[in-house]
Amino acid sequence: MRRAVAALVLLAGGLFALAPGSSATAVRRAEFISGAAYLIVEFLDDDLVHFELSAAGPSPGTDAPLFVTPQIAETGYPGPSALTRDGDTFTTPGLRVEVAPASLCVTVHDAAGRLLHQACPRALDQPWKGLTITRGGVQHAYGLGEQFPRGGTSEGDWVGRVRTPGGPYGNAMVFDPDNGPVGNAQIPVLFAVGAAGLNYGMFLDQVHKQQWDLTGDPWTVETWGDRLRWYVMTGPDLPDLRRDYMELTGRPPVPPRKAFGMWVSEYGFDDWAEIDDRLSGLRAARFPVDGFVLDLQWFGGVREGADDTRMGSLTWDLTKFPDPAGRIARYEAEQGVGLIPIEESYVGRALPEHADLAGRGFLVRSGCATCPPVYLAQDDKDWWGRGGMIDWTLGAAGDHWHAVKRKPLIDQGVLGHWLDLGEPEIYDAGDWTAGVLPGEHAHAGYHNLYNLAWAASVARGYAAEPRRPFLLTRSGAAGIQRYGVAMWSADIGSRLTALADQQNAQMHMSMSGIDYFGSDIGGFRREMLDSDLSELYTQWFADAAWFEVPIRPHTENLCNCFQTSPDRIGHTASNLANLRRRYELTPYYYSLAHRAHRTGEPLVPPLVYHYQDDPNVRELGHEKLIGRDLLVGIVAGRGERERDVYLPAGVWYDYHSGERTSSAGQWTGRRPLWVDGEFRLPAYARAGAIIPKMAVDEATMNVFGRRTDGTRRDELIARVYPGAAASEFTLYEDDGTTTGYQRGEVRTTTLRQQVTGPTATVTIGPAEGGHPGALTARPNVVELAGRASAVSLNGTPLPRHATEDAFDAAASGWYDGGDGYVFAKSAVLDVGAAKTFAFTLA
Repeated sequence: MRRAVAALVLLAGGLFALAPGSSATAVRRAEFISGAAYLIVEFLDDDLVHFELSAAGPSPGTDAPLFVTPQIAETGYPGPSALTRDGDTFTTPGLRVEVAPASLCVTVHDAAGRLLHQACPRALDQPWKGLTITRGGVQHAYGLGEQFPRGGTSEGDWVGRVRTPGGPYGNAMVFDPDNGPVGNAQIPVLFAVGAAGLNYGMFLDQVHKQQWDLTGDPWTVETWGDRLRWYVMTGPDLPDLRRDYMELTGRPPVPPRKAFGMWVSEYGFDDWAEIDDRLSGLRAARFPVDGFVLDLQWFGGVREGADDTRMGSLTWDLTKFPDPAGRIARYEAEQGVGLIPIEESYVGRALPEHADLAGRGFLVRSGCATCPPVYLAQDDKDWWGRGGMIDWTLGAAGDHWHAVKRKPLIDQGVLGHWLDLGEPEIYDAGDWTAGVLPGEHAHAGYHNLYNLAWAASVARGYAAEPRRPFLLTRSGAAGIQRYGVAMWSADIGSRLTALADQQNAQMHMSMSGIDYFGSDIGGFRREMLDSDLSELYTQWFADAAWFEVPIRPHTENLCNCFQTSPDRIGHTASNLANLRRRYELTPYYYSLAHRAHRTGEPLVPPLVYHYQDDPNVRELGHEKLIGRDLLVGIVAGRGERERDVYLPAGVWYDYHSGERTSSAGQWTGRRPLWVDGEFRLPAYARAGAIIPKMAVDEATMNVFGRRTDGTRRDELIARVYPGAAASEFTLYEDDGTTTGYQRGEVRTTTLRQQVTGPTATVTIGPAEGGHPGALTARPNVVELAGRASAVSLNGTPLPRHATEDAFDAAASGWYDGGDGYVFAKSAVLDVGAAKTFAFTLA
């Protein structure tokens, strides 16, 4: 959305036009005053406008930019390329804004002149105030963060529903009998969609709790706070609108490559022996695994109701976890696995850490700037102990905590940080903090940005580190994605209804800018189980293996009577097959992560994101896309043995069998979920799709391709689905660990396909760029959906092998086993040279 533009000058009542030698500021603002209320309209770009509305105090005028909260990342917009004013109507190349001076209602049209909505003030003189928003031609709406539906459904947009705060101040973990304790995280961006390309985005840059009521017409959005500030985005489609939103609030960094693997967790591992036991079992069963997540036992656990609880110590319990640096190093060197420890914001009052933080003024205070630290001792919320709470809104507090507590863990080799209870779950409503809004220190003014400030402190601490940060958080706000965060859905219950509802929550989280969103696979609250545990876990693990980053089985296991590792629970053969399939696709997911970082594309969007004019997908949550090219159907139900899949218009291929289907926008009919004794989700690839893969077999240990036999499998594998139109996909590779990719240490390889007459051509382009450890030569493999009678490489015929074993043993050649795919490979070749495989189609 940003671009370089010429300087613009206001000609009163008319055009903003070029003036020779002028150097006027490009961003334009207009002010309207009606009684005690004012409205400022700020034009930031052709398709982005910012508003401030209030009846509390004087207008800030038009000389300075409007205030933004820490949710906003981009403040350097160039202004519109052209802007005309005709009375109270403003027009840019991307939108038209009409202001009613008396009512301060704002009407917005798109570039084609179509009405998007009218937003009017609502109860500006009341504490609970907001806007009314006419529905106009809008049919569906998406986003608004995390709120679980009820009833075990993955379907549904926001029209006809109410987006409610989770608690008295907004973000909270909430309980319902269908889902158990799940997250409610406020991310107030709404994407509204109508017919024939009508759409817009709206972001309410507020920190207080909000309620969006989309049941009638007009809609209403209400919140606390004296000033309402919001953005409206216009554009041709949802991808454009979401890119604009990601630019505004920040695109995610690329996670460490290991984040895309499996991380086994439970509440909690009591000592190294328990981790070793789980690891040895996974290795014996030939499961790849990338790490373990440590709950609060790693620092010695907690003492309910006690000041001398260990929460807040953030130091190893050396009795149960001796020599942590040595153990972490051995895990990496010998097994290729990492560790992520949990941390919380609470500090037991008897700990020396509490005294240190209190002396520095780094704890939340009990009601005023000079008051002592708040003492959290509620009888019904002291399961963790009793004590204080770190003030993450004070930057110095986060920087100090990182230096004295988190930095030693990083130096010991931990891969990431699990930030728990960050809604915050436990607080004193009368507390005082440094705050996130000017002059506002009370709890209501920081509650929903508490986890954002916490994550920001970690990101600041990592600025001097060569390694990338990776965070797991239970709550968040708009913009938290730019700090390297993956969110998860809290202490979800072990119910199939929760598994289904999780998929609806993920749909809207994707449209809220959260690309990395997952769950406690199998359910955290195992006591809520109301169906067959093996079936539930098998389905949940299969869903997560396609849609979640990281793949993280987890449950409450203080009794040491439950299992989470996929080699010990569920249908283990299916778990293994689904996990290996995910590991095979690591290069695809990782390339999508680079695209998310560079352009704001989502990793796992709902179908409506790419097919918004197809009415059949507008409320579809039980199917998801992986990037642009893969479509996968979820399963979450008792006794599910088959399901049908809706395929948007076009040519699709069954990912598993290679079978080709031409769809006019229709359902496939019932397809089996159990094939050859294994449970798998139905998956399809779009014609023209090129999916990079890695070699995975029983020796594969982690996402880097480390192997138990010490060998290497460095081949570049491209699975290709022929399409009539030429297509391409860029494979991104880097060192997988450091921030070098941000300095250009990235290798890209463009993969192309084209069908001309009876020949399908697949080209692996020359690699461009590089990174430490980048290969200079490698084998190349193409898996082409279809049948072939001959294959050549760079014009030279490849030998055909009669069997799969012969093909595997050969350095080059091709093989057609008649099972839907043709396989061709080269010997080890220079990555700097193009490799063109030509398939004569049978």
